[in-house]
Amino acid sequence: MSDNEKVRTSGEVVREQTLPTVNPASEKQDAPKAAFHPAVYVSVWITLSSSVILFNKYLLDYANFRYPIILTTWHLTFATIMTQLLARFTTVLDGRKSVKMTGRVYLRAIVPIGLMFSLSLICGNMTYLYLSVAFIQMLKATTPVAVLLATWGMGMAPVNYKTLGNVSIIVLGVVIASFGEIKFVMIGFLFQLGGIVFEATRLVMVQRLLSSAEYKMDPMVSLYYFAPICAVMNGAVALFLEFPRVTMEQVYGVGIWILLANAMCAFLLNVSVVFLIGKTSSLVMTLCGVLKDILLVAASMMLWNTPVTALQFFGYSIALIGLVYYKLGGDKIREQVGQANRVWAEYGNNHPAQRKFVIFGAAALIFFLFIGSMAPSYAPESVERVKGVLGGATPGN
Repeated sequence: MSDNEKVRTSGEVVREQTLPTVNPASEKQDAPKAAFHPAVYVSVWITLSSSVILFNKYLLDYANFRYPIILTTWHLTFATIMTQLLARFTTVLDGRKSVKMTGRVYLRAIVPIGLMFSLSLICGNMTYLYLSVAFIQMLKATTPVAVLLATWGMGMAPVNYKTLGNVSIIVLGVVIASFGEIKFVMIGFLFQLGGIVFEATRLVMVQRLLSSAEYKMDPMVSLYYFAPICAVMNGAVALFLEFPRVTMEQVYGVGIWILLANAMCAFLLNVSVVFLIGKTSSLVMTLCGVLKDILLVAASMMLWNTPVTALQFFGYSIALIGLVYYKLGGDKIREQVGQANRVWAEYGNNHPAQRKFVIFGAAALIFFLFIGSMAPSYAPESVERVKGVLGGATPGN
C-alpha cells in the first residue's frame, strides 16, 4: 500500500510524509523538545481508532440511533467547524499555506475525492446496522487488495501478477472467515464491499493528487479541504433519506453530549495521526494496525457477545499474515525478526530476571485474553453478571 495514503475520518489508514527540512541551527534548537516516546503516540492512535469504531457501532445499533448518514454528516460538520477554528487561532493548519489551492483544482480534484470519501463513510456506517464489529474488521483486511486493483485500473502502476499472488492470500483468508460467519447478512456485506471500493478509489485519487509537490497535505490539512464539501454532500443525501424520519426525541434519547463526544472522538483521531506521522516506522504502524484489528475483534466478543467461530479465527489469521507479508515483504520481515532476536538476547543477558517477568506476564495476558474471549460462548451467565455490575450493553451483534 502506498505511503501517501491519507486517513479517513473513521480512522483506518496512516500516511507517512517527509516534512521539509529547515536550517541546521533550527533543528539543533528543536531537538531537545522531543515530547513523548513513540509508544505514547501509537497507543493514543490505537485507542482513538478503536473507540471511534466501537462508539459508532454502539450509537447506530445498540442506542437505536439508526441514521448512519446523519451521523456521518454530523462528524464532517464538526470537523469543518474545528478545522476552521484551528486555522484561525492556531498554527496546526499552517501547512495549508503551502498548498496551491485554486477554484479549478478544488472542483476537479477535491470535489471528486470528497464524493468518494462521502460514499465510503456512508457505506461504512451503514454496515454497522447489519454486521458485527468483528466481522467488519475481518472484511476490512481486503482494503489493500482493493487499493492495488484500483491502482492498476486507474493506470497508476503496471499490473504485477506476483503481487497479485501475494494479496490473494488475504482474499483467501477473508473468504474463509466469511464462510464461518454465523450472522452473515448480504446487504451489510454489500455495503462493506462498497465502502472498501469507494475508499480504495479515494486513496488512489489522493495518491495521484499528491504526486505533485504542490499539493502535499498532512491529514489535518486534507480534512480542512475535504470536510466542508463532504458535509454538504452527505447532508444533501440525508435531507431526503433520513431527516424526514428522525425526531428530536430520538436525538435527545441518545443525548446531545454523547453525540458531541462521538464527533470529538472522530476528530481527535485525525489530530492523533498528525502527531503520529514520522514518529514510527512503517513496520511499527503495520503491526500496530494488525494489533488494533485483533483488539477490536476481542472487544466485540466481550462487549456484545459477538459469536466468532474457529473457522473465522483460522481465516482471519491467514488474512492478517497475508496483510503483513504484502505490506512489508519477506526480506523486511526476516531483517526485523533477526534484529528483534538480537535485541531480545542482549536484553536477556543484561536483565535475566526482568526477561523472565516479561515472558510470564505476556503468557498470563494471552491466557486471560483467550479465556475472556471464550466467555460469551461458554459462560454467558457470568458475562451478564459482570455487565450488570459495569453497566454493559445489551447483547446483540
